Amino acid sequence: MAGLAESGSNPDVDLLYDINGLAKDAPHWFDRVMEFVGEYGLLLAMVLLVLWCWWSVRRRGAEDAASSVAALVWAPLAAAVAVLVNVPIRGFVERPRPFLDHQGLDVLVAGKTDYSFVSDHATITMALGVGLFVANRKFGLVGIGLALLEGFCRVYMGVHYPTDVVGGFALGTAVALLLSPVAMALLTPLMKAVEGSRRLGWVVRARGAGRGQKSVVSGARSERSVDSEERGLAA
Repeated sequence: MAGLAESGSNPDVDLLYDINGLAKDAPHWFDRVMEFVGEYGLLLAMVLLVLWCWWSVRRRGAEDAASSVAALVWAPLAAAVAVLVNVPIRGFVERPRPFLDHQGLDVLVAGKTDYSFVSDHATITMALGVGLFVANRKFGLVGIGLALLEGFCRVYMGVHYPTDVVGGFALGTAVALLLSPVAMALLTPLMKAVEGSRRLGWVVRARGAGRGQKSVVSGARSERSVDSEERGLAA
């Protein structure tokens, strides 16, 4: 795999130079913004997106709140598992960072001495995005969009090849989806138990969430029962 980076005619390398070349033409302040966004900003945005989705789910208080929260709990767990899986992959492939084998790259982040394949940032963000999609499609699509932006930033910054990013996307997606049935089978009963707890029930359902709808339904049933009784007496 390391040999893929040796040829300058490799499409992977050509795309690396094309995307990283944008950094050379961009203003210095824009490169600093991309450096922060690609290194920390998008990871923070993904965490906030997961919290926002959790807040929305618990406030809505639907019947499937426990399963939705279980899926949200699985999202960061999937990212952690994917990063652990990446450890032996990096050690096996041993692909150097692109700036070590190719001259003329504009490297925005210094001090990267570990291997390049696959990208941890791409793996984490895509695992979170796909995990969010399992819980809520709208939030999940936003999360996947942020993950794609993260992958672009890593190549723009000159610290990863495009195939490093694609590999991270594939790894994060595979872990989040393939292990999701097992994770949901374990986490959903746990979240249902938490929902029934007096002290921790707020984690799954906000206080009073969904009660108004239940009271209306029960009231409608009582009115129907009264009408039926009146009709019976009239008969």
